[in-house]
Amino acid sequence: MESLSFANLLVLFITGLTTGGLSCLAVQGGLLASSLSHQVERDVAASPRRSAQLAAPIAGFLLAKLAAYTLLGFLLGALGSVFQMTPLTRAVLMLAVGVFMIGNALRLLNVHPIFRFFNLEPPKFLTRYIRRKARSSSEGLLAPVFLGALTVFIPCGVTQTMMALAVGAGSPWAGAAILFAFTLGTSPVFFAVAFLTTQLGARLEKNFRIFVAAVTLILGLVTVDAGLNLAGAPFAVSRLWQANSAAPTAAAALADENAPLVLEALNDGYAPEVLMAKAGQPLELHVVTNNTRSCSRAFVIPALKVEKLLPATGTEIIQIPPQTAGTVMPFTCSMGMYGGQIRFQ
Repeated sequence: MESLSFANLLVLFITGLTTGGLSCLAVQGGLLASSLSHQVERDVAASPRRSAQLAAPIAGFLLAKLAAYTLLGFLLGALGSVFQMTPLTRAVLMLAVGVFMIGNALRLLNVHPIFRFFNLEPPKFLTRYIRRKARSSSEGLLAPVFLGALTVFIPCGVTQTMMALAVGAGSPWAGAAILFAFTLGTSPVFFAVAFLTTQLGARLEKNFRIFVAAVTLILGLVTVDAGLNLAGAPFAVSRLWQANSAAPTAAAALADENAPLVLEALNDGYAPEVLMAKAGQPLELHVVTNNTRSCSRAFVIPALKVEKLLPATGTEIIQIPPQTAGTVMPFTCSMGMYGGQIRFQ
């Protein structure tokens, strides 16, 4: 994978600031967030005139978390330099992550006791050790720091996707940069929620828990659909949507059997989403980019096991062997976020 640009890192930061922050709060919200808020409340109770200092343990938690995930990204990138994840492997990972996110959201909403199994916590011996250290710490910062580092053991759904991206980067430094930018993006959300929770009390925490559960449920469904997309499954929601769509600009390409198919990779997807092609003959697919910086640059055709990292600006030519009439060949980005299909007739 090519070196990460500032634009790439900015996208990762924004992902952490938005979807990543909410998702991580849901998955890591049990022992970690609650213990942090209790620690902060004890500090405020012990020193009511210095309540502004409640930011210190929150900052300790977030800095430890940032350091731990940056190190994890470095290790995953090093692993990726010798082991590259296939699109199918990423699809399975995303499906597992999506199912976990859905189960965790239903647990937060208390839908059924069976969903309690979707609650991940650190090993009990680590929990007991941390609590003992917290009670013996006169500064009150040791527990939040330990808890921040421990979040690597219970990564949220979006974080696990970023971990897969770090492996796919194939470079220790790129892997570290990916998780650093993403985790840094989640920090403002964690800080705001921890601060407001200690200020406004349990009612805010309860209402926010319901809100996070609803958002996580939606993200889980989207992640499952993205995994199905990446696996080339025809029953993904986005595939079913595309099956009912028409592509006039692509249909025109069918008139000239020797003309290549042209697909634009945009920052918000592919255009057109449906391409029409002549069956029974080989063809060229020209994937064109123009200052494209999003996931759509990582182009995948699951059926052909084709995976290409497109240039930010340029044209990538992909050879497609003859297909039988009626074949529908899906294509997608490496994260399953954007996709489309080629129909042969």
